[in-house]
Amino acid sequence: MQTGISTATLFKRRFNEDALARFAEWGVQTTEVFLTSFSEYDAQFAHELAARKGALPVHSVHVLNTQFEPQLYNDHPRVKGDAFGWLSRVMESARVLGAAYYTFHGIARIKRTYRENLPALGRGTQEIAAFCENYGVTLSYENVEWAIYNRPSVYRALKAECPALKGVLDIKQARISGYDWREYLDEMGRDLVTVHVSDVDDGGKMCLPGQGNFPFDELISRLADVGFAGAVLIENYSGDYKDEEELLASYRYLQELVARHGG
Repeated sequence: MQTGISTATLFKRRFNEDALARFAEWGVQTTEVFLTSFSEYDAQFAHELAARKGALPVHSVHVLNTQFEPQLYNDHPRVKGDAFGWLSRVMESARVLGAAYYTFHGIARIKRTYRENLPALGRGTQEIAAFCENYGVTLSYENVEWAIYNRPSVYRALKAECPALKGVLDIKQARISGYDWREYLDEMGRDLVTVHVSDVDDGGKMCLPGQGNFPFDELISRLADVGFAGAVLIENYSGDYKDEEELLASYRYLQELVARHGG
């Protein structure tokens, strides 16, 4: 089990290249690169990131979901083709960065006309996963309140059609969805490859791990029980803390906690 920080936590504070350099300076074990715009979905930019990150391992990549992920499921050949074109760029970037996983949201549940068909979504997911596998990258679905995996049981249905699928547990999204994070953990179990962590204070405000009341001891213990060997990554919003020293202190708290549990 490794600990790290997503570059999303420094969104609008530092560009990705500067965030990676800072994490490398801190000695962070691993990271997830949150590519945030079309200009960043490019292998040349990935090479720039690789140069700035030094020896810092990249566990996974993430993108701004609504820019092309929903269209990967589209029935229109041109819409779908263009979406897969953007996916190919992201996968090439992941390969350059050495990322093993792609943290994925899929379709955003925005339109009132959206109708869920989980078997069909599972078959579409299988196509996407096979495409990613050609680049040596594993598709990993994240629980997100406003996206496909918005409640327990959805992952199991997708997995039935896409056996290679892996899972990402996001603590804040579980809280927003109104479901207990333990339900998501139990469902994904040994398929978990990434955990996004954050904390929440007594007033319900999101904060950095170690500053609130989330039961991190229990989380790490349960992860150990399922043999979790992936990455526990801090993923907060940039407004959740005042300065980067707070973020570093939170990372060290998480690292020490995992070490106490034998990680």
